[in-house]
Amino acid sequence: MVELSKAEYEAAIERGRIARETKPFARAARYDREANRVVVELTNGASFAFPPQLLQDMEHGTPDQFAEVEVIAGGYGLHWESLDADFTVPGLLNGVFGTAKWMAQQAGQAKSPAKAAAARANGAKGGRPKKAAA
Repeated sequence: MVELSKAEYEAAIERGRIARETKPFARAARYDREANRVVVELTNGASFAFPPQLLQDMEHGTPDQFAEVEVIAGGYGLHWESLDADFTVPGLLNGVFGTAKWMAQQAGQAKSPAKAAAARANGAKGGRPKKAAA
């Protein structure tokens, strides 16, 4: 275990105090069944909401499981025990709903009538052109 001097300890406490005053932390979180949104109330008075199915490994969760949301780590994170899922509040605020690899896989999976029409049109042309040999 690392021992801190009194000055180092007091400096760390001050950094924590400044972070608590300047960075958003979760004060409370709840699941709104009617809107299908997790609503997070922040310490700075703001709030944000998102559909829990956007989160990695939670797409098959149930409303009862989503309602189990807990604020952890002094407001730094959200936790769902029965889903074995944890997400940081700063990450969620920045749109990070899973690992980088998982997020990259999700990026190309959007479905829309325009995307389907473009895929059909490209298929009618013979599909994606083959790469030229180097």
